[in-house]
Amino acid sequence: MPARSPRSSTIGPRLSLQAPRGLERRAEPQLLDGEHREAEHYERTVFDGAELGGITLQECLLEGVSLNDTELRGARFIECSFEDLFAPVFRASRSSWRETALHSTRWGSAELYDSRLDGVHLDGGKLDYVNLRGARLTDVLVSGCIIGELDLSGVTATRVALRDCTVGTLTLDGARLKDVDLRSSSFRGIHGLDGLRGATIDDQQLQLLAPFLAESMGLRVEG
Repeated sequence: MPARSPRSSTIGPRLSLQAPRGLERRAEPQLLDGEHREAEHYERTVFDGAELGGITLQECLLEGVSLNDTELRGARFIECSFEDLFAPVFRASRSSWRETALHSTRWGSAELYDSRLDGVHLDGGKLDYVNLRGARLTDVLVSGCIIGELDLSGVTATRVALRDCTVGTLTLDGARLKDVDLRSSSFRGIHGLDGLRGATIDDQQLQLLAPFLAESMGLRVEG
């Protein structure tokens, strides 16, 4: 009989996402900061430069929406779904995301510092720089993404997984990780190696990390 592979003790993200249903289509929606909107469908809509700080969207679907330089500080997204979200500059610091899925996202610079993500799936897309400094991440799955720089400095992350992602630079200074699965993803460079404590990596990643680990410990490796 073939030998069984050891079962991983790392707990994966617990997701129970459902697509919003029974939505009202908004042809030319007008949104205001601080509003609460529910069960609405926005398609190919441009909100570039709008002031929408503190807005709440619940059980909404956004398809092909442009949010370039839109002020979303303190915004709340609850049980929403985003398709083809576009924003060269995405400004959503201190925002809250719960039971929300994002597919084929295209972000240049994403300001998500001090945000909270609970039960979030970021699937596919290209993101140049993602700033999640000081964020709290619980049950978050990032899959199939190309990310230039991912800054997780000071984050508190529990049951988070990066699957089949390509990341240029991963920064983990001061991060607190528990059940964070980095297997199957690749990284060109990692800063803040002490922040890796609590993460799960595979054998190949360990080999790639060896030079960085040696440098951080002041080791000289000579053949």
